[in-house]
Amino acid sequence: MASRKEGSGAAGSGFSASKSKGKAAATGDSAVKQVQIDGLVVLKIIKHYQEEGQGNEVVQGVLLGLVVDDRLEITNCFPFPQHTEDDADFDEVQYQMEMMRSLRHVNIDHLHVGWYQSTYYGSFVTRALLDSQFSYQHAIEESVVLIYDPIKTAQGSLSLKAYRLTPKLMEVCKEKDFSPEALKKANIAYENMFEEVPIVIKNSYLINVMLWELEKKSAVADRHELLSLASSNHLGKSLQLLMDRVDEMSQDIVKYNTYLRNVSKQQQQKHQYQQRRQQENIQRQSRGEAPLPEEDINKLFKPPQPPPRLESLLIAGQINTYCQNIKEFNAQNLGKLFMAQALQDYNN
Repeated sequence: MASRKEGSGAAGSGFSASKSKGKAAATGDSAVKQVQIDGLVVLKIIKHYQEEGQGNEVVQGVLLGLVVDDRLEITNCFPFPQHTEDDADFDEVQYQMEMMRSLRHVNIDHLHVGWYQSTYYGSFVTRALLDSQFSYQHAIEESVVLIYDPIKTAQGSLSLKAYRLTPKLMEVCKEKDFSPEALKKANIAYENMFEEVPIVIKNSYLINVMLWELEKKSAVADRHELLSLASSNHLGKSLQLLMDRVDEMSQDIVKYNTYLRNVSKQQQQKHQYQQRRQQENIQRQSRGEAPLPEEDINKLFKPPQPPPRLESLLIAGQINTYCQNIKEFNAQNLGKLFMAQALQDYNN
């Protein structure tokens, strides 16, 4: 993942999103249960990645639209421009405000309703994405993040998913307490960090007619290319990323076990200190002396700081995503194998 690009989404979201909070929230108070995306928005996202996305480089952009009852309608979008850290004069917040102002002048929906991001083999469950989405969702309750997977899309099936942070995770992020006790109290695991919102892609009747005409004109041989099983490179890359995350999880478990051992060792030291203190007071009382003054044992034995558990949850969520990708990959290849065999039998 490209940390520079990921961070840019969080930097611009807080200010510009808060500007449109009242306008977007005023259109509906109920929770978003469905995301409706115009076909033009999908094409813009795909075009943005094809023009600027290279390898594992992440592209991001702003989603515009409105909320109708419990449906979030995404009608337009625009990309974050590519820039480096050397571009000190570039103001991303000002850029977003100018873009939305220009769209408003030409009577196009300009309300901020979320953002989109491409992903590299499903590697989107990161701290940067969580911080960016929290910033958006805190300012605009109905906002979502669209995750576009160009690798899955290139295999013949559009991969576009909408996610939101769960209410439990939003509360923890507001408190900024990611200690093991806080996450356990909130009952947060990697399964309930994000919630997926169903997506519906809407096209006008004229676009549907055009797509139907293009499908009839497409050559049958071109469609047969989707049955190719030559995609072991994707499986190998997914497995490699999965192993990397498992290694990171193992290292995090070692750190947590070290913390538990330090806590146990300190508890033993505190217990031994209290016993020595008690025995010394008994001896002083037998000699007619005053007992030793009470001391704050927590000042003498400062408890070790627990390691934050948010990174562990994110790693576990990423491992789950990779496992789902591998499962879908195997199921897809199995389906291709059956279809290729059926087609061969039909031709024979």
